[in-house]
Amino acid sequence: MNELQHKIEQALQTVYDPDFPVVDIYTLGLIYDITIEEQKIKVTMSFTTPACPMADYLIASVEGAVRLVAPEYEIAVEVTFDPMWNPRMIRDQDLQRMFE
Repeated sequence: MNELQHKIEQALQTVYDPDFPVVDIYTLGLIYDITIEEQKIKVTMSFTTPACPMADYLIASVEGAVRLVAPEYEIAVEVTFDPMWNPRMIRDQDLQRMFE
Protein backbone atom coordinates (compact mmCIF):
# COMPACT_ATOMS: atom_id res chain seq x y z
CA MET A 1 0.00 0.00 0.00
CA ASN A 2 1.38 3.38 -0.91
CA GLU A 3 1.30 6.52 1.23
CA LEU A 4 -1.60 8.16 -0.64
CA GLN A 5 -3.73 5.01 -0.32
CA HIS A 6 -3.05 4.99 3.43
CA LYS A 7 -3.98 8.68 3.74
CA ILE A 8 -7.23 8.07 1.85
CA GLU A 9 -8.12 5.15 4.13
CA GLN A 10 -7.44 7.32 7.17
CA ALA A 11 -9.57 10.13 5.74
CA LEU A 12 -12.45 7.73 5.10
CA GLN A 13 -12.29 6.72 8.76
CA THR A 14 -13.61 10.20 9.56
CA VAL A 15 -16.84 9.65 7.58
CA TYR A 16 -19.84 8.29 9.45
CA ASP A 17 -23.16 6.94 8.25
CA PRO A 18 -25.77 8.83 10.31
CA ASP A 19 -27.65 5.52 10.68
CA PHE A 20 -24.54 4.01 12.35
CA PRO A 21 -22.93 7.07 14.00
CA VAL A 22 -20.66 5.02 16.26
CA VAL A 23 -18.66 3.35 13.47
CA ASP A 24 -16.98 5.01 10.49
CA ILE A 25 -17.86 3.79 6.99
CA TYR A 26 -14.38 2.36 6.38
CA THR A 27 -14.47 0.16 9.48
CA LEU A 28 -18.11 -0.68 8.75
CA GLY A 29 -16.90 -2.23 5.48
CA LEU A 30 -18.79 0.09 3.14
CA ILE A 31 -15.62 0.97 1.21
CA TYR A 32 -15.00 -1.89 -1.21
CA ASP A 33 -12.07 -0.56 -3.22
CA ILE A 34 -9.80 2.45 -3.73
CA THR A 35 -8.12 2.74 -7.12
CA ILE A 36 -5.44 5.33 -7.85
CA GLU A 37 -4.38 5.78 -11.48
CA GLU A 38 -2.39 8.78 -12.67
CA GLN A 39 -4.42 11.78 -11.44
CA LYS A 40 -7.64 9.89 -10.76
CA ILE A 41 -8.96 8.27 -7.60
CA LYS A 42 -11.98 6.00 -7.70
CA VAL A 43 -13.66 4.89 -4.50
CA THR A 44 -16.06 1.97 -4.85
CA MET A 45 -18.50 1.78 -1.99
CA SER A 46 -21.86 0.50 -0.90
CA PHE A 47 -24.54 1.33 1.63
CA THR A 48 -26.04 -0.81 4.35
CA THR A 49 -29.24 -0.90 2.28
CA PRO A 50 -30.07 0.01 -1.34
CA ALA A 51 -32.77 2.35 -0.02
CA CYS A 52 -30.27 4.33 2.07
CA PRO A 53 -31.85 7.73 2.74
CA MET A 54 -28.40 9.27 3.28
CA ALA A 55 -26.87 8.09 -0.02
CA ASP A 56 -26.19 11.57 -1.44
CA TYR A 57 -24.78 12.74 1.88
CA LEU A 58 -22.43 9.74 2.11
CA ILE A 59 -21.18 10.13 -1.46
CA ALA A 60 -20.49 13.83 -0.90
CA SER A 61 -18.78 13.06 2.42
CA VAL A 62 -16.52 10.45 0.80
CA GLU A 63 -15.60 12.88 -2.00
CA GLY A 64 -14.88 15.61 0.53
CA ALA A 65 -12.72 13.40 2.73
CA VAL A 66 -10.65 12.18 -0.22
CA ARG A 67 -10.33 15.71 -1.61
CA LEU A 68 -8.78 16.87 1.68
CA VAL A 69 -5.82 14.49 1.24
CA ALA A 70 -5.64 14.57 -2.58
CA PRO A 71 -6.88 17.97 -3.80
CA GLU A 72 -5.04 17.72 -7.12
CA TYR A 73 -6.74 14.46 -8.11
CA GLU A 74 -9.97 13.87 -9.98
CA ILE A 75 -12.23 11.94 -7.60
CA ALA A 76 -15.03 9.57 -8.53
CA VAL A 77 -17.28 7.63 -6.16
CA GLU A 78 -18.95 4.55 -7.57
CA VAL A 79 -21.77 2.85 -5.67
CA THR A 80 -22.33 -0.87 -6.03
CA PHE A 81 -24.48 -3.49 -4.38
CA ASP A 82 -22.46 -6.37 -5.79
CA PRO A 83 -21.83 -7.81 -3.35
CA MET A 84 -24.57 -6.55 -1.06
CA TRP A 85 -23.14 -5.24 2.21
CA ASN A 86 -23.51 -7.53 5.22
CA PRO A 87 -22.12 -7.45 8.77
CA ARG A 88 -19.35 -9.94 7.90
CA MET A 89 -17.74 -7.11 5.90
CA ILE A 90 -17.04 -5.10 9.06
CA ARG A 91 -13.27 -4.75 9.41
CA ASP A 92 -13.24 -4.92 13.22
CA GLN A 93 -13.84 -8.49 14.42
CA ASP A 94 -15.06 -7.44 17.87
CA LEU A 95 -17.59 -5.10 16.31
CA GLN A 96 -18.56 -7.80 13.83
CA ARG A 97 -19.50 -10.10 16.73
CA MET A 98 -22.08 -7.57 17.91
CA PHE A 99 -24.06 -8.18 14.70
CA GLU A 100 -24.08 -11.97 15.10
